Amino acid sequence: MNELLELAAKAAGLSFWQENSWNPLDDDGDALRLAVKLEIVVEYRRDASAAFAYNYARCLEIGENNKNLDPYAATRRAIVRAAAEIGRNMA
Repeated sequence: MNELLELAAKAAGLSFWQENSWNPLDDDGDALRLAVKLEIVVEYRRDASAAFAYNYARCLEIGENNKNLDPYAATRRAIVRAAAEIGRNMA
């Protein structure tokens, strides 16, 4: 989990440390700000029981199954995973 948050913070140009209160995996506001900053488009599909996060400029698509029947958690996780992938690919 920390690696995902560290990479997501890197993509957003934020410094991250473990004691930090920033946590887009748990906080809707943090997740929304992260999505907006990184131009991540989000879609929740009830028929697929999954959340999707896209960054069209980077040809990035991340899907997150809604295993825990919490569409909000699945959506936040899709955003963080997409942000982490952007951070992972930064030089």
